[in-house]
Amino acid sequence: MKSVQRGQSISAVEVANVSPSGFWLLVEERERFVPFKDFPWFRDATIAELTNVLLPSPHHLYWPALDVDLAVESLDHPERYPLVSRAWPKKRLQPTKARRTPQRTRTRRARLRG
Repeated sequence: MKSVQRGQSISAVEVANVSPSGFWLLVEERERFVPFKDFPWFRDATIAELTNVLLPSPHHLYWPALDVDLAVESLDHPERYPLVSRAWPKKRLQPTKARRTPQRTRTRRARLRG
């Protein structure tokens, strides 16, 4: 069995760099920038989640840890692909107030006694 020469990419897709505004994705030797403003699903992702990307077919990208599927063409023309998400928006939980139990003035035994 022969290995690929050192320095050659063995992956058809990889994240090349991450910045505060987005990340660079190398798809079959073509580099594309993925801005967070156009692809908000990636904004809060960790580096490990971003770099775990698969290319199941030549025109389909998948991030399993984020459950995000994208057409490769949507990176070149995001205006043709309106943002669609089936995920429910994260509902911010409000702190609950502690319930106060009513003060008991008399115990059950005291009521029975009279």
